[in-house]
Amino acid sequence: MMTKKKILWVDDEIESLKPHIIYLEQKGFEVAVAHSGDDAVMKVRNETVDLVLLDEMMPGKDGLSTLEEIKEINPHLPVVMVTKSEEETLMNEAIGQKIDDYLTKPVNPSQVLMVAKRFLDTKKILSESQMKRYIGEINRFNQKLYGVMEPQDWLEAAKILASWDLELDANPDEGLAQTHLGTRKDWNNEFTKYLEKNYQKWLVSNNRPTLSPDLLGKYLTPLLKEGRKVLLIVVDCMRLDQWLTIESLVAEFYNINRDTYFSILPSATPFARNALFSGLFPDDIAKRYPDNYRGDDEGSLNRMEDRFLSDLVQREKINLKSPVRYEKIFDNTEGEVLAKRVADYYQSQLVAFVFNFLDILAHGRSNNVILKEIAGSEAAFRSLMKSWFAHSPLFAILKSFAERDFTVIVTSDHGSVLCARGTLAHGRRDTSTNLRYKYGDNLNVDTKEAWLIKNPADFRLPKFNIATTYIIAKEDFYFVYPNKYNEYIRQFQNSFQHGGISLEELVVPIAVLTPKR
Repeated sequence: MMTKKKILWVDDEIESLKPHIIYLEQKGFEVAVAHSGDDAVMKVRNETVDLVLLDEMMPGKDGLSTLEEIKEINPHLPVVMVTKSEEETLMNEAIGQKIDDYLTKPVNPSQVLMVAKRFLDTKKILSESQMKRYIGEINRFNQKLYGVMEPQDWLEAAKILASWDLELDANPDEGLAQTHLGTRKDWNNEFTKYLEKNYQKWLVSNNRPTLSPDLLGKYLTPLLKEGRKVLLIVVDCMRLDQWLTIESLVAEFYNINRDTYFSILPSATPFARNALFSGLFPDDIAKRYPDNYRGDDEGSLNRMEDRFLSDLVQREKINLKSPVRYEKIFDNTEGEVLAKRVADYYQSQLVAFVFNFLDILAHGRSNNVILKEIAGSEAAFRSLMKSWFAHSPLFAILKSFAERDFTVIVTSDHGSVLCARGTLAHGRRDTSTNLRYKYGDNLNVDTKEAWLIKNPADFRLPKFNIATTYIIAKEDFYFVYPNKYNEYIRQFQNSFQHGGISLEELVVPIAVLTPKR
């Protein structure tokens, strides 16, 4: 049986409160009494007490003096002051001494019960409520899985998962967390099946959901055509749950209109972010800009983003009042330099900043033992990301632009997934090195665990030679080579990767921010 929570009620006229005490005991609480401040301090020192109800006016040691001594003994013990007075000076003094709440006499039993439940039963009540709400919401969505799913349903699925991620961060429940993990796995399995049937249709349909090449045409160009000044911020590799984690910080300065869209495949910078900035699919990028996908360094495959953005504006026949300003920021040092000279950008009509820190953090976690310990789970990574953002140059820049006549668009190019299962990939030595997608000559893979794309044109992807094929990992798989199987498993198990097919990678946040000033 669970131990009853113990309330210490301190009042020099405690006998008059007997009906209240009996009522609390009937509701499952243990109630101890004290007739004076000295008696209360002794009981707190010698007994286990969970909540103190403390009379403010008592002969001898008064309530405020008693409160001070109780907090010295146990600073975390909640104390509720019971007072006849609501004078502001008294309340200020009590709050200054870390009172947790107060009740005004005469109190009734239901008031006392509510305050007791708030301090002593909140976790239990929240847990029971969480489980009930979770089961209800998940079951309602699961009913949709038996019918005809639409793209918007999958955007809703990602939002449900991300919202529950944050709720479980705030109110952890191990059992519910495991249930949530199972839900995520099941929904990603169904999402993969859905994409296998529908993704190619999206690429040629005029009624497709918003994809990477469509994003700026939908959200940016209408603002520019209205003559608005716009700051575009792309946070590389930012997931929906991670944006939700920091959204409340941004909301202090901006009104937020949040939406989501789908990254194209592979959900990786050389393809998804190029498509975002250019408004083109990768195969068209390769035709218009033949130098973009040339070179041995995969990190250089998105070196033309500033040109892509300027050309997109020209294709849309938008006459900007000033040239496009574009900056790519790789670390906090570069970000701090940019934040100090941010006033240089206030006169431009279109400013674009790309922040790569989050992507570097996700990848660096695989190679850094300390970072992997600090961010050992998705919840820990969200916490680390929020801590970084709160003190980051990015947040400082957002606060600066909140004082200016700018509309701000914050988005990402793709998310990431926590990889749990290795799957064998077969290819030549010159195959690309990514763990969630690869391109090269005559690749092969288990098609239960990854897509094998033999004709890149069907997926609007460029061919690097006549035998180019792509493989794209499903759900939480990542690619390992037969001759390095154990090495890859040891290094990349439980690592964040991107480029593949999962709700976490493909459903991307976009938020349009308007300053509150």
